[in-house]
Amino acid sequence: MTFSEENYLKSIYHLTAALETEVSTNAIAEIMETKASSVTDMLKKLAEKDLVNYKKYQGVSLTENGKLAAKMIVRKHRLWEVFLVEKLNFSWDEVHDIAEQLEHIKSEQLINRLDDFLGNPTEDPHGDPIPDANGRIIKIEKQLLSELEENQTGVCVGVKDTSSEFLKYLDKQEIALGSKIEFLSKESFDLSVRIKVNGRELSISNKIASNLFVKLV
Repeated sequence: MTFSEENYLKSIYHLTAALETEVSTNAIAEIMETKASSVTDMLKKLAEKDLVNYKKYQGVSLTENGKLAAKMIVRKHRLWEVFLVEKLNFSWDEVHDIAEQLEHIKSEQLINRLDDFLGNPTEDPHGDPIPDANGRIIKIEKQLLSELEENQTGVCVGVKDTSSEFLKYLDKQEIALGSKIEFLSKESFDLSVRIKVNGRELSISNKIASNLFVKLV
């Protein structure tokens, strides 16, 4: 596959995972930042390779071959993110763009050795699951911080928004994967949330709380 074909597969994979349904060409065009006509041309190519199910004016979904291929791209991306953070000391807000380049390396042997070298991690630095060599994914029981009730406590296990701006904000607030977060109260006016992290209280917006995944403890 070309880099472009891989990027399309990965985007369709993320869209179908989030929506749990078939996706439209317009949705793909938006995430790929291109024209719907260009998406249609690419979908025809991917369909010919048995990577997507595509019919004009209907939704798009991945075939079993397409799902596995997409998972392998995601696997490479997330393993490289782990390597960059754990071995080269990049911060979690710096690694996405670099991993976007490294995910297109073709060598399966290299990726499997990288996986073993890192100790076969199941999550990337943002808490997203890493598919194994067979495409299996270990799912984590998690929910959004905004969904907690007063006096519930959770451990931060992931972020919904992986943008550099959001991750830098979390760094300023000293919130990271593994941080214990106590949900104190929610303001009915603007749904802002009062929490306690690492022994200190702070108020965060509903937008922030809706982008943090926690596991109840």
